[in-house]
Amino acid sequence: MPIATPEVYNEMLDRAKAGKFAYPAINVTSTQTLHAALRGFAEAESDGIVQISTGGAEFLGGQYSKDMVTGAVALAEFAHIVAEKYPVNIALHTDHCPKDKLDGYVRPLLALSKKRVEAGLAPLFQSHMWDGSAETLADNLSIAQELLEQARAAKIILEVEITPTGGEEDGVSHEINDSLYTTVDDAIRTAEALGLGEKGRYLLAASFGNVHGVYKPGNVVLRPDLLKELNEGVAAKFGKGSPFDFVFHGGSGSTEEEIRTALENGVVKMNIDTDTQYAFTRPVADHMFRNYDGVLKVDGEVGNKKTYDPRTWGKLAEASMSARVVEACGHLRSTGTKIK
Repeated sequence: MPIATPEVYNEMLDRAKAGKFAYPAINVTSTQTLHAALRGFAEAESDGIVQISTGGAEFLGGQYSKDMVTGAVALAEFAHIVAEKYPVNIALHTDHCPKDKLDGYVRPLLALSKKRVEAGLAPLFQSHMWDGSAETLADNLSIAQELLEQARAAKIILEVEITPTGGEEDGVSHEINDSLYTTVDDAIRTAEALGLGEKGRYLLAASFGNVHGVYKPGNVVLRPDLLKELNEGVAAKFGKGSPFDFVFHGGSGSTEEEIRTALENGVVKMNIDTDTQYAFTRPVADHMFRNYDGVLKVDGEVGNKKTYDPRTWGKLAEASMSARVVEACGHLRSTGTKIK
């Protein structure tokens, strides 16, 4: 199947919300990690989301120029071709983009997709994220209003983060403290500024104690039940039941019970990066340790080409990462839910 059209992406999100499951959103940084994600979704018979962060896009742009737009566009164009060989629908998304990177990342990509739509084509990406969590809520929502209007014109869904996620990702960091919990007032102000669909569809990354990076279960106090309070608070004011499509950030190390509670309360997308990074790298490290004398020309010897050929260890990395994607689909209950 091809990359999801705007209509298919909307159907994916509607199905997830109605069925109380979520799509894993897998960060990728290369064509190989892209294939690993696509393979995992195909093996799980789950549609899914592939995303590129600003750091990932910079890496994809090459270390000579480190151009984020070039990197993101190049991988998206590649994805539009290779995704045809996988029997699932895939949405392309750009992850966390703070204010100082909007002009060098999201705004040019929105403009590019708008031109494509005006020419009768589908947008290059299906959604973009604006991370204004480091700004005041008023400034955050003001910029979100502008971006939502542009996204709507390009048939793209906007993701907004209205309060901080703890930890660090691509240079954006927040302390782990009480500010990591979105309030009902924050949610109401968001609905007042961005509407509830009539101004364009958006995904909401609300905070319920989420932390980016690596941590063990129990080390972070997650309150996924808070999402129910946010939905109910906004529904009471605006008269629209279950108004938000929530995104679960910083989910590495979450317990299955926490994930289930988040799904029951409206999460339709869960970002996964740390765990898939490790899944990709772990078999490579194992291969290098096991074949030390082969991958290195030790003491002037010739080594073993079969062991240092990138395809040898690359296949192991792809298989391991795809297996982790399959596992994520199981946790998020998206296994077997692909649109036929």
